[in-house]
Amino acid sequence: MPERIVIIPTYNEIENIERVVKNVFAQDVDFHILVVDDSSPDDTAQKVKSLQKMYPKRLNLIVRATKNGLGRAYMEGFKWALNHNYNFIFEMDADYSHNPNDLTRLYNACFKQDADMAIGSRYCKGVNVINWPMNRVLLSWLASWYVRLITQIPVSDTTAGFVCYRREVLERINFDKIKFIGYAFQIEMKYKAYKLGFNLQEVPIIFTDRTKGQSKMDKRIIWEAVVGVINLKFKSVFLKHKFN
Repeated sequence: MPERIVIIPTYNEIENIERVVKNVFAQDVDFHILVVDDSSPDDTAQKVKSLQKMYPKRLNLIVRATKNGLGRAYMEGFKWALNHNYNFIFEMDADYSHNPNDLTRLYNACFKQDADMAIGSRYCKGVNVINWPMNRVLLSWLASWYVRLITQIPVSDTTAGFVCYRREVLERINFDKIKFIGYAFQIEMKYKAYKLGFNLQEVPIIFTDRTKGQSKMDKRIIWEAVVGVINLKFKSVFLKHKFN
């Protein structure tokens, strides 16, 4: 059993999933994959099942009954990975905005440089985003600035969704106490890992916007992040909130 697994949540990603899977498996380091599909009506899960014939034991699939949040999909994937004894557990988007070639760099930050949580960062060395309109770049950068201001997390890209965790981090976080299911989920996980004393390191990446399929971002998800950050900080300061 290899130590590394990449969790890829999907909803209507049939145009992207085969390319992503094949490129992850083409890396020099041996990764496994767990796709967590929210019963995509475009038959993404069926495409994954066909690919499993090519990659037996390496490609795994969970099909959830309904689409009920990115955070919940990741938490189900985290629990599965922990139960199957993986030591390095990755988050990665299915739309190829995260380059599979960067997986090894995130892994090395944890394995060789003692990071507990390695974050693929768009903003730790300037702004490294391709194909986003300027208003979306500005919104994303301001969101991360706002989170840093409120929480004091020493991370430039607090909303990043390209991450490698040591299993010890996920074992310490109580998933039943994770409150946010959308955009704010990524912030909450970083905040709790930071408050638990884990070493967070950023690895510079180039983020390329999807060219196929549709974005899942909407105003409700952004609003959850804005309000959620204040709520996290309030609990930490005034309620002595426990993070494990």
